[in-house]
Amino acid sequence: MSASDQRGRRSRLVLMHTAGRTNATEAAPELRAEINVTPLVDVVLVLLIIFMVVTPMIASGVAVDLPKTAHHSRKPDDGKDIIIAVTRDERLYVGSSRVERSVDLARVVAAERRRFPEKSVYLKGDARAPFGAVKRVMQTLHEADIEDIVLGSEERAQNEP
Repeated sequence: MSASDQRGRRSRLVLMHTAGRTNATEAAPELRAEINVTPLVDVVLVLLIIFMVVTPMIASGVAVDLPKTAHHSRKPDDGKDIIIAVTRDERLYVGSSRVERSVDLARVVAAERRRFPEKSVYLKGDARAPFGAVKRVMQTLHEADIEDIVLGSEERAQNEP
């Protein structure tokens, strides 16, 4: 590019730059680079709402109405339990998978214990389930040499009998 082309280009740029100003001697405004956080906040709020909606859906196990006890010891759900649920109509679940027979229950729980030996067995029996159904599950687990079984319950409120 020749020197005259460069001067012509430069003068055109100066003219374009000064065209928007009222006074040619007026200084060009200073450029400031700022981060616009509004889209970031929008995305974070959407993710928060998604997690709030999805988290209860992925809770482990099947929902049952646990019996209420007066002396309740709380144990946080750390995801290290094999959760067995007995519903009021005597259906068995390991996690969220249905188990048809108690013989299969022993096999499934034993396989899970072999894979993760540090996991304990957490038995949730519905308050309206027949006692015999929960007893059969406990007997099946005992026959499968599983001795440490935690029974799930909810804390009784102060004003409940």
